[in-house]
Parts: sequence; structure tokens; C-alpha cells
Amino acid sequence: MGVRLQELTYAAKDPAKLARFWAGFFGFELSDDVVVAPADDRAFKLRFVASDAPKLGPNQMHFDVTSTSPDDQQQQVDRALELGGQHLDIGQLPDIPHVVLADPEGNEFCVIEPTNNFLANTALIGALSSDGSQAVGYFWSKALDWPLVWDEDEETAIQAPYGGTKIAWGGPPVNPKLGVNRLQFTLVADGNRQEEVDRLVELGATPGEGNTLTDPDGNEFVVLAG
Repeated sequence: MGVRLQELTYAAKDPAKLARFWAGFFGFELSDDVVVAPADDRAFKLRFVASDAPKLGPNQMHFDVTSTSPDDQQQQVDRALELGGQHLDIGQLPDIPHVVLADPEGNEFCVIEPTNNFLANTALIGALSSDGSQAVGYFWSKALDWPLVWDEDEETAIQAPYGGTKIAWGGPPVNPKLGVNRLQFTLVADGNRQEEVDRLVELGATPGEGNTLTDPDGNEFVVLAG
């Protein structure tokens, strides 16, 4: 049966405001602080939940947003700034072709140049670029039954068989974990939930409180019954 990625939960000081930002930026539907992509975009939902926890450092994962032309890339940057985003300096060199931005609560994301081959034939959210080990990439490939589409120099990436957004891990050095991740996966079990939890534990996950587990790198995720 397996599990499927249903949504990405996004902790926010002001969930409604942040949901409006991302719905406006992507042009996706917004309902009750949940951002839903069109069916043909094959993207997961984004759910924004209230949290008073401070942002302690760079997020473990961030969006890499695709563009179709230099003009489209600039229009996306302009739209993000108009909606309340900001440019972000993370030490990038001035000649890099992608643009690093932050949403209104400081969460990092990138608008990627149209010539980026890695994101060709993906979705508007081309990738969730993640800080993580090779082992965690292997774990998620088996957990979701998504094939590896990149596995070199301890960098890994997976993608659903039907295409869409890739999930990528940059390999070592992996940053120390700073508190609970602000972005977390929510999975749904297509069969018996406990059997799926047991399978994930055999793959390297660790059970936590309630529906929460952690992957081999310690990143929190939730498994719900279908």
C-alpha cells in the first residue's frame, strides 16, 4: 500500500498572512490557511499552522521555484517583493543566476534561472532543496517509493514516478539541527497506518509523540491514517 506525501506543514507566527503570501506568489487556491495547487501542477498542499517558536537559523528545506524565461524569473522576483518578500544575502556570489529571497517571516526560497537542467520538466515548485545526508535521501526514496533521480558525491534527489517536484538533499556537511523544523511533511497511509509506521521504523525512522516520527537525520514528519 505505502504512504503518500499529502502536504507540507509550514509553522508561522501569522499563518493567514503567510498563506496569503504563498497563494499570491504561486497563484494557487487558498482556503483556511491551506494553499492548494491546480491538479495539473501535481504539487502537494501547503498548510500553515500557528507557532510562537523563533526561527533559529536557515530552514532545513526551502523551495526552488522554476521560471520559463529571464523575464518570467524577474516577474516572479518582483511579485514576491510586492507581496512582502525580501532579497536575502546568504553569502552568494554576485554572478549566480538564481535569486535568493525570503518570505515575510524570513523563510528562504530561490527563484531559479530557466536554463537550470536539474529542474527541467518538474513543477512550479521545482524542488524542495534540503539539508541532509545521503542516508536520509535513501530513506525517503524507500518511504515514498519515489525513485532516486540523482545520487552523486553524497548528494541525492528523488521524484515521484509521475513527475512534479523533486526533493533533494545536499549531503555533508549537514548543519546542526536547531529546534523543531518549521517545514514538515505530512504523509497519509493508504493501508493500515500502524503497518506503515512499522515499515518506516524498519527503514530508519524513530517514533515520537502522537502521529509524529523523525527520519534518520532527526527531521520531524507526521503519518496520518487514510
